[in-house]
Amino acid sequence: MFKDLQPLLPYMRRYRRSYFWGGVSVVLSNLIWIFFPQVIRVAIDDLNIGVTERKIWLYASLLVAVSLTKGVFLFLTRWIIIGISREIEFDLRNDLFLQLERQSAAYYQEHRTGDIMARMTNDLNAVRMLLGPAIMYSANTVLFSVGALFFLLKISPFLTLVALVPLPLASILVQAMGRKIHERFERIQAMFSDISAQAQENFSGARLVRAFAQEEAQIAAFEKSNREYIRRGLRLVQLMGMLWPTLEFVLGLAMAISLLVGGHEVLSHRISVGDFVAFNTYMLMLTWPVIALGWVVNLFQRGTASVVRIDELLKAKPSIDDRDADPAVPADLTLRGEIEFRNLTFSYNQDDRHTADVLHNVSLTIPSGSSLALVGPTGSGKSTLVNLIARVYDAVPGSILMDGRPIREYPLDVLRANIGFVPQETFLFSETIRGNIAFGVPHATREEVWRAAEAAHIRKEFEEFPSGFETMVGERGLTLSGGQKQRSALARAILRNPRILILDDSLASVDTYTEEQILEELRSIMRGRTTILISHRISTVRHADQIAVLIAGRIAELGTHDELLARNGHYASLFQKQLLEEELSVTS
Repeated sequence: MFKDLQPLLPYMRRYRRSYFWGGVSVVLSNLIWIFFPQVIRVAIDDLNIGVTERKIWLYASLLVAVSLTKGVFLFLTRWIIIGISREIEFDLRNDLFLQLERQSAAYYQEHRTGDIMARMTNDLNAVRMLLGPAIMYSANTVLFSVGALFFLLKISPFLTLVALVPLPLASILVQAMGRKIHERFERIQAMFSDISAQAQENFSGARLVRAFAQEEAQIAAFEKSNREYIRRGLRLVQLMGMLWPTLEFVLGLAMAISLLVGGHEVLSHRISVGDFVAFNTYMLMLTWPVIALGWVVNLFQRGTASVVRIDELLKAKPSIDDRDADPAVPADLTLRGEIEFRNLTFSYNQDDRHTADVLHNVSLTIPSGSSLALVGPTGSGKSTLVNLIARVYDAVPGSILMDGRPIREYPLDVLRANIGFVPQETFLFSETIRGNIAFGVPHATREEVWRAAEAAHIRKEFEEFPSGFETMVGERGLTLSGGQKQRSALARAILRNPRILILDDSLASVDTYTEEQILEELRSIMRGRTTILISHRISTVRHADQIAVLIAGRIAELGTHDELLARNGHYASLFQKQLLEEELSVTS
């Protein structure tokens, strides 16, 4: 069990000074409390000799003083140790978020969001309980039990041995049940992850669920998972329900033995009445530590199970990082924007030889400040190609160069700071319109945001909203139309004023008239910077300096609009098809 706690040691070391003072408070609190029965013992034996008002006030004052002092140190104990657990929880949550932010896109394709969220909430809470209450009550239990045992033996070794005979049974029960608690809690956490993932997917896909009238089916599936979660939880509760009453029974048995044998010892004049009362007071005061032992075991088993799950996140190494980056590259470097692909072959699982390649032997140069358009059928690898430029996925080393050097030699922050990316799937945060547009430039002025929105031909529409640019956008841009979301994402990329602008089918949801107006604005913006456009519309790409036609991951054709039309190949066929569609739409 303690081996599982090793990932927490670096965090605990940060607060070793606080743990020291917390430990001092624990020791003083228990030392003072241990003397409470001794005051009672002395008081009873003294009062048996003779009762006076002075003695009553003296012993009453002592008992109150002991209780107050113990209370002060108990407060300090809880304040310090529980406070440490909150601080470590804060550190762990920050480190987990930082670790998850560094992961590549592939990581989130392999791990469900609901499972990650469960680990960052439920498991993190279990770890906090382990580092706070579990440690505090363990220390209290051990210190008070050792101190009480010392005084019990001092009062009567024989009575102590007889009274504590049932306690080894408690140790056996705790060890046996603790192992089962650990196993059952791991299964509960795994089920909680499943439920979280199921709920997250349903909330995110609420529109789809309603569109296909699958509400009842999804409710039934969630209820089934929830019932399984409750069933596993009840099995753990049953185990805990058996542990605590059993410990109480063992302690009650010890008390019964103490009363029977202790009473006989008093009648035999081997111990005094004060000793007898003090002995039984110690036995009563041991009630909570023994009961707390079961709760602490539960916390430790839950906590260690959660530490393992959290450590899996902390140990996950990002597949895309700066290990090959040149440290001499300035953090504020501005790239020229020349991009070269050299015999690029790529598959999403490059470690598996049986995985089909998405791109095959792609060789292409995009001069600095020029524009390249990518066209081709769905699934031909267009989005994959531009994702490799921003290192959303990693290509084979040396197959992509930026300004004449491999892109892996640029730190990720430098590379991506020079790229404005509008992905195929537009994502907007639950933030204001202004906040979404200024996402890549947090300190952008209102005028700069307006200019970017105007370039994306969306400013006028947003200004007509009741709250204008301060209008809150629903989750994933739920309150905006598809075209408004795409133009918001386009404004976000324009605002960054990047050296390389990548538009991945970013005008697909707007009409041709709006598209033409946006392209007119973009031509002046694109001047002097490298631009890559992906589109299925010839009208979007016809003015590009180069047009590459991708078929099944290979460059089938490359040239200008006029050159490709003259070849009468794939591009010309696509052009003729779209002309025919436009004529049919006009005549209809």
